[in-house]
Amino acid sequence: MATKSNSIELFTFNTPHMRAFHLTWMAFFICFFAWFACAPLMPIIKGEFGLTLAQVANINIAAVAITILVRLIVGPMCDRFGPRKTYTGLLLAGAIPVLGVAAAQSYESFLFFRLGIGAVGASFVITQYHTSVMFGSKVVGTANAAAAGWGNAGGGAAQALMPLLVAAVLMLGVSETAGWRVALLVPGVLMVVMAFVYWKFTQDCPQGNYDALRRAGIAIEGGKAGGWASFKAASANHRVWLLFVTYGACFGIEIFIHNIAAVYYVDHFSLSLKQAGLAAGSFGLLALFARALGGWLSDKMALRGTLNSRVTVLFLMMIGEGLGLLWFAKADSVTFAVIAMLVFGLFTHMACGATYALVPFIDNKALGGVAGIIGAGGNVGAVAAGFLMKGTGNIQQTLSILAALVLVSAGCAIAVRLSGSADAAPAAASSAIA
Repeated sequence: MATKSNSIELFTFNTPHMRAFHLTWMAFFICFFAWFACAPLMPIIKGEFGLTLAQVANINIAAVAITILVRLIVGPMCDRFGPRKTYTGLLLAGAIPVLGVAAAQSYESFLFFRLGIGAVGASFVITQYHTSVMFGSKVVGTANAAAAGWGNAGGGAAQALMPLLVAAVLMLGVSETAGWRVALLVPGVLMVVMAFVYWKFTQDCPQGNYDALRRAGIAIEGGKAGGWASFKAASANHRVWLLFVTYGACFGIEIFIHNIAAVYYVDHFSLSLKQAGLAAGSFGLLALFARALGGWLSDKMALRGTLNSRVTVLFLMMIGEGLGLLWFAKADSVTFAVIAMLVFGLFTHMACGATYALVPFIDNKALGGVAGIIGAGGNVGAVAAGFLMKGTGNIQQTLSILAALVLVSAGCAIAVRLSGSADAAPAAASSAIA
């Protein structure tokens, strides 16, 4: 019977492990591209609808708020229904508001669709679940971080490419008002296409699909019961909530920067929309290697030391993130701002990778619940940052406060000490899923 893979063979699609690896990061890339497609166009949208800074903050909050709930739901759903069904359903359902936002005619309707688009951010949890059940302990940190990082780069790609896509549409003679709407149709269509590809070419775990394995009474990897039972088991583990906080302080900051970077560069440094998009996009594109680097470093340190070496890696990455974010907040020229953003962005992405290199080892009987709760923490952090910006009314001041909070939350990272019983292989419990 097929088992987890302890190697990552990047240039093959012949095994179910690598098909899941490649298709899950591709699906994640498209989802994140769709999730952040509006962000670099906010200077245009802000002008068209006459938005205030408070309304922009509301839109940013809406973009990440519903993701909290959906991430909590899809984690246990993966345990119950399998990642294949869950991802396909999310892609199809998420495409509706992605396509709908192009039809928005007012602040209220735009806010409504932006709220709906936030659901696609839950794709991250399914990505991490799928790679966690496909890869063994020697490489699971690298697999999780690489898949998440490459998919996460969709946010950076959206920052850089959406302004160019709008420019291309305008060159065809389309008005600016219609141009951004046409551009926003692209990610919605891609999500529908990806849903069919994911359904056809992936399977839930190395042994096959959960439904078929349940019917055959075959013992398989994953949550034993799924659903509410998985959520309850995960929520009773204090380590889950410590990582909930730390993930809010790294991924939450990442989302916040995606949503405000273009506006910040335009308003604070007077860059053009294209220049701001490229500057903001460079932050997201760090995910192409930085997340994977965080996971790889976590794997290597664990092999040379103990499983708690993964905890130390996460702690150090968050300290670097907090100091780098403070530098970014204090930068008084666009050159230093971009350099500081890349430095703190490197640590931020690596911290995200190091977090999910720990996730498979927290509770091997409730992987979906663990992944969902911790993933939701990232969005709680982003929502909190959005409310903070709304309260201060100043992006630069908000960044300084967030830097201090990141440094404080690093204490939660070092508190995630794993006992001997937690040192088992990730999701190692093999039992029939009831």
